[in-house]
Amino acid sequence: MAAGTRERILEAACDLIAADGIDDVRIARVATRAGVSTALVHHYFSTREELLEEALTHSFETAGSERFSAATDPGASAAERLASAIDACMPHPGSQERDWVLWVELWLRAARDAGLRPLAADLYDRYRAWFAEIIEAGLRSGEFTSDRSAPEIADFAVALVDGFGVRAVIHAPRATIAEVRNQVAKRLAAELGIEAEELGATG
Repeated sequence: MAAGTRERILEAACDLIAADGIDDVRIARVATRAGVSTALVHHYFSTREELLEEALTHSFETAGSERFSAATDPGASAAERLASAIDACMPHPGSQERDWVLWVELWLRAARDAGLRPLAADLYDRYRAWFAEIIEAGLRSGEFTSDRSAPEIADFAVALVDGFGVRAVIHAPRATIAEVRNQVAKRLAAELGIEAEELGATG
């Protein structure tokens, strides 16, 4: 029960950060949205800053455990796993778009607040490691043929996802989810020496 209450508070904080921005989130509003008292929120989180940081971490870890699980199917090819990882990182409407907004908030906050930079760096390292593990498996098996190392290609993959993903999350012209996903898949496939269709690209 306690774990469920704590998670409900974190989810409420995530919803409010995505809707209103991190600077406007208050303990009382989180408590109201979670259906608990402010005293109970303070029982789990001693300060507003602790709650907000843990909410951002919760968002990232939930996304990872739920969405990257498909990319860890041991029976799938490396290309199939990588295609699943790309899909998992797109700002699809709903929870994935919400998480994207949360991460943009974290980037902006970390740019101004040195205290948040270690958290942002740690989450980025784990994000990059997800890609690197899949890419390394493909390089070892010979499915991928790039001359670059898995960590280097993972950096490239993260840069592609972030760059094109931001365009999609702000609804930029010619930046639908399908369009930006295709761009990521095509460029990453070229780096890996495979056909873009193997990563789910179309057209």
